[in-house]
This record gives sequence, C-alpha cells and structure tokens, in this order.
Amino acid sequence: MTTEEFENNIKSLGISRKEFASMSGMSYNTVVNWHDDKKPIPSWVSSWLDNYRKSRKLDIIHKLFDEEIGR
Repeated sequence: MTTEEFENNIKSLGISRKEFASMSGMSYNTVVNWHDDKKPIPSWVSSWLDNYRKSRKLDIIHKLFDEEIGR
C-alpha cells in the first residue's frame, strides 16, 4: 500500500492518521513516518482497513435492524 492509498483509505473512512494510530494501537509518530521505502506501510494495514470498513457497514445494518424491530 502506498502512502497515497493509505491517505485515500482513511479519508474515505472519515478517520485521521491520529485516530487510526489510536484505534490500531500504534504510536502516532510511527504512522506519520510511513512515507518512504525505509519506513513502508506494514502489510497488515490494508486488511485492517478492510475489516474496519466492513465493521462500520455491519454497525449501520445492526442499527437499522434494531430501529426496524423497535429496540
């Protein structure tokens, strides 16, 4: 994943680098330093973002379901 792809992904999810760092248990400075070949974005970040995106969609569906049945 490139830095541009990472930025586009977190932007589409409505989260900042700082929020990503907090949610993923990374230090903010580490996340900020992902920008070149010497400090590339770890391979797990892509799947983490995919799972976060799916989780948000599931939360929306769950909320709609609860509203529909009157919870």
